[in-house]
Amino acid sequence: MTKKTDFLRMIEYATKAPSGHNTQPWKFKIQENCIEVYPDLNQELPVVDYNHRELYISLGCAVFNICVAASQYGYSYTIEIIDKTSQTIIKINLEKTPISKNILFKQIEKRQTNRNIYTGKSIDNDTLMQLQKLHKKGDIGIYYFKNGNPNFQIIKENILKGNEIQMNDPQFKKELISWIRFNKQEVDKHQNGLTYEVMGSPSVPNFIGKRIINFFLTATKQNKMDTEKIDSSSHFVLFTTQSNTVKEWIYLGVSLQKLLLKFTELEIAIAFCNQPCEIESLSSKLQKQLPIHNEYPSIILRIGYAKNVPFSPRKDLAKVLI
Repeated sequence: MTKKTDFLRMIEYATKAPSGHNTQPWKFKIQENCIEVYPDLNQELPVVDYNHRELYISLGCAVFNICVAASQYGYSYTIEIIDKTSQTIIKINLEKTPISKNILFKQIEKRQTNRNIYTGKSIDNDTLMQLQKLHKKGDIGIYYFKNGNPNFQIIKENILKGNEIQMNDPQFKKELISWIRFNKQEVDKHQNGLTYEVMGSPSVPNFIGKRIINFFLTATKQNKMDTEKIDSSSHFVLFTTQSNTVKEWIYLGVSLQKLLLKFTELEIAIAFCNQPCEIESLSSKLQKQLPIHNEYPSIILRIGYAKNVPFSPRKDLAKVLI
């Protein structure tokens, strides 16, 4: 097996990382002894992710997958974050070493976002303690709030308020609809986005799908669905940063992906509920209302137990290489 083949396999695992609307906003460049990870700003979400916070978090998730795969294929690694004029890139230096198997490696292909209603079963304290002991990268905060706790209710109220704001924003709705793939032809063509299968919908022509989705994209309907989903969940998990910088967002992504793979190993379902983090006024409220030391709310997960759902598509490897 050649080094380039190993690097290509690592990149393939990197592309299994999560991203907002499944935009897959990354590009990869293979060098002699490293893999460079670039933001693909052609896949940005200028409305919902105007400062590229979620984009760089996604890059951090992809980086963690590369590191896990590197150990599996017998490489040690170091991570460098390099600021350039218009973007920040990540360099993963790789050096051949004896294979060091990582228990999380098998979880990369199994990990998924599950937007369904959960069973209502609570995560027990022993499992929660195991999760809380996981090492974090950098100055990243990770806070768990149990269903029924007053802080859980605060997050829920801000998610519902976020829906009211976003669903009454024509630009938000336009951007969201542009990433929905209403039928198999669209899925095969784009290999990204929110597919009809993931959303639990039938395959329909685009013009029909857009009419239907416009009917359902209202604050009232969204809040009714989200209330049921939130109430069926065990906990919220809130990720924070100290200074809200690109470097912190990348390291948050590294910590996030590590936790997501651990959730997968433990058969815990997750879904993103980032509405309050995407709206500055709500994010500022959470800073003050929650016991998070005035840190910046960056990612919110709801977690619990549920049956598996269809997987989101991924682009062919050639499309993400530079």
